[in-house]
Amino acid sequence: MPSPEDLSPLLPTMTEWRRDLHRHPELGFQEHRTAAFVAASLRGFGIEVAEGLAGTGVVGTLRGRPGNRAISLRADMDALAMTEATGLPYASEAPGRMHACGHDGHTAMLLGAARWLAANRERFAGTVHLVFQPAEESLGGARVMAEQGLFARFPVDAIYGLHNLPGLPLGTIAVPKGAVLASSDTWEVTFRGAGTHGAKPHLGTDATLAAAAFITALQAIASREVDPLGTAVVSVGHIAAGDPAAPNVIPATVFLKGTARALAEDVRTHVETRIAEIARGIAALHRLQAEPRYIRRLSPTVNHPAQAAVMVRAAQASAGAANARDDHPPITAGEDFSEFLARIPGAYAWLGTGAPAHPEGWHHNPHFDFNDAALIHGAAFWCSLVETELA
Repeated sequence: MPSPEDLSPLLPTMTEWRRDLHRHPELGFQEHRTAAFVAASLRGFGIEVAEGLAGTGVVGTLRGRPGNRAISLRADMDALAMTEATGLPYASEAPGRMHACGHDGHTAMLLGAARWLAANRERFAGTVHLVFQPAEESLGGARVMAEQGLFARFPVDAIYGLHNLPGLPLGTIAVPKGAVLASSDTWEVTFRGAGTHGAKPHLGTDATLAAAAFITALQAIASREVDPLGTAVVSVGHIAAGDPAAPNVIPATVFLKGTARALAEDVRTHVETRIAEIARGIAALHRLQAEPRYIRRLSPTVNHPAQAAVMVRAAQASAGAANARDDHPPITAGEDFSEFLARIPGAYAWLGTGAPAHPEGWHHNPHFDFNDAALIHGAAFWCSLVETELA
């Protein structure tokens, strides 16, 4: 099986690719330059290329020896709407946009693996579809690709995803059993009462008081209604009420918006139901109206057992048994790779990138930067996975 040492000659090239992508970040469904770079690179390796799925998605098809099986490897390409603060020589040149989650590294790693695999086709039997996905960050690029016929055009037996994880030792591959990431949903509640003068609260119905009670009551969902061995998170992220120029007025309307997370679908459904029930119950208690709304966005990302086991074997082969883990706990962030796993068996793994270079350099932080030393570890893992699946 290929090891990081086998791919080490590619590290300078992959680093160059990654830093070029980092300098030119593009938001979801706007990854035109990135997609063109990916497509041109794949063609240069002698790989068949399809463009335009979900607008900016790219799929490279790589065929090895004759074989009946096919798999997909996925990398996301989009950046975040953030202003970079790293001060690095290759920092973002696009105001208000940066690769703050490492998708530049994911793209470079999969390109590196594609180049190595294209030069070593005799080492596997079957077909590998390299999926370069747009718009992972909240816009549902995976769903759009699937709905536009990704798996009809490129049928596969399994699909795999890999994401960098700062804090995990460099080169470690962690493949969680079962749940990897949580659902990610948005909820809204509007409380409507009757506004009045702040000195005469008895003449109105105070939507602010109801909202305050609602915020407190929400926390009982996770702490008292979900199994302590399960997971649920309900957070308030936005409150809008009144006018700061009129603090002596009790507003008639309060609007709240937040996020809800769960690792299991039954817990997710319970959270959705209870947010609405609590909102309406508190509204009735305070003699006003509540208008709850729950928006399902991303389902939990849950690994399929057989494919997770394949990832572990591939990790052991490329990284060594000491650097392959199957016990990593779930994380309550969300991932639209769940859209693929709802349709095709597959699994998702973490690639350790070591401690961040900056103390604040975690995902979605303006000081984040992908550790280029991890590129050969990720690319070698991809190559090992292909040989493991398509032996």
